[in-house]
Amino acid sequence: MASVVLSEAEKLYIVHGVQEDLRVDGRGCEDYRCAEVETDVVSNTSGSARVKLGETDILVGIKAEMGTPKLEKPDEGYLEFFVDCSSNSPELEGRGGEELGTDIANTLYRVFSCENTVDLKSLCINPREHCWVLYVDVLLLECGGNIFDAISIAVKAALFNTRIPKVHVLEDEEGTKEIELSDDPYDCLRLSVEEVPCIVTLSKIGYRHVVDATLQEEACSLASLLISVTSKGAITSMKKVGKGSLDPESIFEMMETGQRVGKSLHIALQKILDEEESLGTSRPKVGFLG
Repeated sequence: MASVVLSEAEKLYIVHGVQEDLRVDGRGCEDYRCAEVETDVVSNTSGSARVKLGETDILVGIKAEMGTPKLEKPDEGYLEFFVDCSSNSPELEGRGGEELGTDIANTLYRVFSCENTVDLKSLCINPREHCWVLYVDVLLLECGGNIFDAISIAVKAALFNTRIPKVHVLEDEEGTKEIELSDDPYDCLRLSVEEVPCIVTLSKIGYRHVVDATLQEEACSLASLLISVTSKGAITSMKKVGKGSLDPESIFEMMETGQRVGKSLHIALQKILDEEESLGTSRPKVGFLG
């Protein structure tokens, strides 16, 4: 993961500020940086979104393609995640970027493995034969800290924007099945994102923890807790990262903070998505490859 080199004096300045609930950029410990969210930014996808969280810049594109259901779940579609870390940071070139991309993809698989996160049964066309496979491509354009949260926001926004063509299965007298896609671009399937969780990363700095850490703050943190939280405040998964340790009391405090902050994050994100949706095709396109 991209990092910055700080002197001991700089680290001390950041740590002491966090203890007083005052961060270098003026935020409190539970405040996110200003986020920019835009959907439908890539034209040749089923759904897309771009999220800027401080200096962190994420682009997500979702492509719906027909495939065969998995043997263990013959009546469901599924999601596949691919992460490309083509950041400008030298540390993310080559193997460093590949390892981070694999780690992010595995985290997303874990977050979306929880039941009812996405209605996968609605992606099934013909049990055991045909289903929709959603290929979720994540592109890390710039790393400015807190990439897991930004990616989870972008994935949820892209899923909200995803439109899958309606499919009709026709069967002739001989029992041969044919699949017919609707020509009407408005006759499509929309996914419910109500149960899709967002990741809240809490970084332990000194005796306190902060959300949405910058690269400088991440350099002062030895351990972080990644918590996936639904819009109702339910925790679906947790993952500890970093070389440091976390005591049980700190973990419980971080879980409570994650639930509280996560619910607020979902409310703010859904408001942005609903406002953008209400504008329809009249909204100006200023996005990436729009």
